Amino acid sequence: MRVAHLDGPVFAALAAGDLSAANALSPVPLTAHFAGPDWRGVWRMRHEQVLRDPASAAWVTGVVWDEDLRLAVGRAGYHGPPDERGTVEVGYAVDPEHRRRGYARAALESLLRRAAREPAVRTVRVSISPANTASRDLAVQHGFVPVGEQWDEEDGLEIVYEVASGEGGTP
Repeated sequence: MRVAHLDGPVFAALAAGDLSAANALSPVPLTAHFAGPDWRGVWRMRHEQVLRDPASAAWVTGVVWDEDLRLAVGRAGYHGPPDERGTVEVGYAVDPEHRRRGYARAALESLLRRAAREPAVRTVRVSISPANTASRDLAVQHGFVPVGEQWDEEDGLEIVYEVASGEGGTP
């Protein structure tokens, strides 16, 4: 499994729900779920972010790509480059058709490994809905501890978890 990075034009096509255009530009073939309504808000946000800061494309949401099956199974990345305190926030989601197969774990571990290699990153954060016990359990298994709460306009109440970069190893 690897995370394949996307760029502004792919984000724009996915935000518009145009799978054909996205696939013409993407480094890996995408499934219909990527251009569906559930993920369009993320693609719009990332497209606007990359327009404002082109360098952020190297950090933000990419495709969770199963190398063996040659299949796009989800999305994962950071919300952006490290902030002034050295914090990055991770985000990941797996297409419902491919859940319960270890892809979220593999994506999180990939993001944690990259964060550990980046000298500017000191803390990794994840925000999880209190109802999402699977994601909470996964984060806790990787050393994340709750540090607060926040209100997300799209997702509602979220619990904020953090781990020091380099300490979020595999359980």
